[in-house]
Amino acid sequence: MKLLFFGYSLLTMCTVSGYANAQQTMSNKKVLIVYFSRTNNTKAIAEIIHQQVGGKLVALELQNSYPANYQAIVAQVAKEDESGFLPPLKTEIDSIEKYDVVFIGFPTWGMQLPPPIKSFLKQYDLSGKTVVPFNTNAGYGVGNCFDTVKKLCPKSHIPEGFSIKGGIERDGVLFVMKGEKEEEATVKIKSWLKKVNIL
Repeated sequence: MKLLFFGYSLLTMCTVSGYANAQQTMSNKKVLIVYFSRTNNTKAIAEIIHQQVGGKLVALELQNSYPANYQAIVAQVAKEDESGFLPPLKTEIDSIEKYDVVFIGFPTWGMQLPPPIKSFLKQYDLSGKTVVPFNTNAGYGVGNCFDTVKKLCPKSHIPEGFSIKGGIERDGVLFVMKGEKEEEATVKIKSWLKKVNIL
């Protein structure tokens, strides 16, 4: 009986110790949250993630901004996807090597990863890092976005990504996640972060 109790106590101590070590390890990691947002919904999700995990929050900007007109940007992005053109970034990340966890946020464009995100993933070496994708979309899902992130980061650890429905720019529905929608998104994000062992 004493031996059984000792074994149980030892197991409990190891479990608690292991959890504490995992929490301490995560708290010691340097976090970078990079996002590209046109209608500010991806920005809203990035800010919620930042509230939960801390780190540095960075918005990606282009040297030459996309046109304001929706149809014009759709046509331009379609050409960029077809040709493989990667738009040059205005944003620069200092000392990317110091970050352990890099969140990458983006909307779904034409069921694909937006070219600016491809530019970022091509420009910076994220080998050995945990790369965590998150996405907003008009209700059609992530398309091949998460798969493309995996292809562009072959030497990174990529946990399950997060996706949520945002506005529908095509139909002129440009809401930003505030109030009740922000509260719902926060609950979903917390659940996801726990699931992928980041929170």
